[in-house]
Amino acid sequence: MKLLRSIAALLCMLGILLAPVQSQAFLFGKFGLKEEMEMGRELEVLMRSTLPIVEDPEIRNYVQGIVDRIVKTLPPQPYKFPANVVLHKSLNAFAAPGGFVFVFSGLIMNLKHESELAGVLSHEIAHVTQRHIAGRIERGRVISLGSLVGMLAGVAAGMAGGGSAGGAAIVGTMAAGTAATLNYSRIDESDADRFGLQYLVKAGYNPKGLCSAFEIMRSQSWGRAGSIPAYLTTHPDMDLRITQMRASMQAMPKSLLERKEDDRQFFRVQTLLLARHGDPDHASRIFDERGDRNAVNLLGKAMLASRQNRVGDAERYFAKALALAPKDELILREAGIFEYEKGDLSKGRRYLEQALRIAPRDYYASFFYARLLDEAGDSAGAQKQYREVLRHVPDDSEVHFYYGRSLGNSRKLCEGYVHLAYAELYGNNTRKAASWLERAKAAAKTDDDRAAVKAFEKKAKERAAIIKKAR
Repeated sequence: MKLLRSIAALLCMLGILLAPVQSQAFLFGKFGLKEEMEMGRELEVLMRSTLPIVEDPEIRNYVQGIVDRIVKTLPPQPYKFPANVVLHKSLNAFAAPGGFVFVFSGLIMNLKHESELAGVLSHEIAHVTQRHIAGRIERGRVISLGSLVGMLAGVAAGMAGGGSAGGAAIVGTMAAGTAATLNYSRIDESDADRFGLQYLVKAGYNPKGLCSAFEIMRSQSWGRAGSIPAYLTTHPDMDLRITQMRASMQAMPKSLLERKEDDRQFFRVQTLLLARHGDPDHASRIFDERGDRNAVNLLGKAMLASRQNRVGDAERYFAKALALAPKDELILREAGIFEYEKGDLSKGRRYLEQALRIAPRDYYASFFYARLLDEAGDSAGAQKQYREVLRHVPDDSEVHFYYGRSLGNSRKLCEGYVHLAYAELYGNNTRKAASWLERAKAAAKTDDDRAAVKAFEKKAKERAAIIKKAR
């Protein structure tokens, strides 16, 4: 399953999003909770189409779990606080209208403890609960969905252009006019620090996490040399704020400051990100420092070796990891993927089936298991797995592509064409989506076929309306 959205498709999407037309503008004093939630729902569609999102459930569910743990301690909120991990090296995170929280993979890869990640998330959640974003919009003169999406899409443009002047120019048209409006003030940041620290403590974390996270960000030059737009680097006066947080913690009971850290799951997720997406030299140094006595660290070494096409090393590290933790579903999953991609379907199947018996909701494992079954000739079994995966990630273009191809090979032509159309729709290629749709219409023979075509047309129309509104 695709872990990140296509950069080429992303840039095509940006061309639509950044058209210099404002519609559905929110005027001064008119941006209430209803408008914020409406903007949030539309932003979810657009941002997930624009930003490279990490879909691995091990990572996604972990971050969502931290957010849920924090939110659980708060008074009832109108927001659901969905969390996403954006694939980018920057040490950053931001919250969007409607309670959507985005964490950059670089942040997770460079922190040392879960409490630090929870501290940053608490800070971002505080921006939402205190309605800092909505307040900025209310106090501004005019802002549209399109202009805000243009700003957030600037993150993606920076990724595609490596932070180049070209990437900045793409976004500049719509974003420049709203940069000052949405930049958090010192008062907003102080507010988010204060409430964030409270949220962190109530959730059971060591309060030192927020302060130490900010210290790491400061030492790493927050935002990494302008690779994202300056107006999304919305955390000014770090030195002063760290000093203020330290002063606040001095008044806390010793028992809070000595809370033990439980970083087991944090290290699993950090290892996955480092091995699959981190700088190879940096990841290798970290794995070497941690040694060979930990099964998850050996997993990291195995995945990194596989990524670098060092097949022999990967086999050796996977064998050591499995010897230490033969029932660890993550190690089994990754070993199964490795064997499948290496061409050993028998071994890959055995590991993936073991992983799914332990963790049946791991749709990443299910996706590779489906592909393996397809190659082994079990199209019915494969298609059952694809349907299960799509329950969890219904807008993943790669899953739709493989499912559509499998259906086509089984002579289920209309259904297959529909899923190939979805693959192009979610890959932001509307021309190809329309082409597959016409084939699906021509192949429709039953009421179920025609219903599937209508369902696709409805979804495509909804997405087109949101994109049009964003102009």
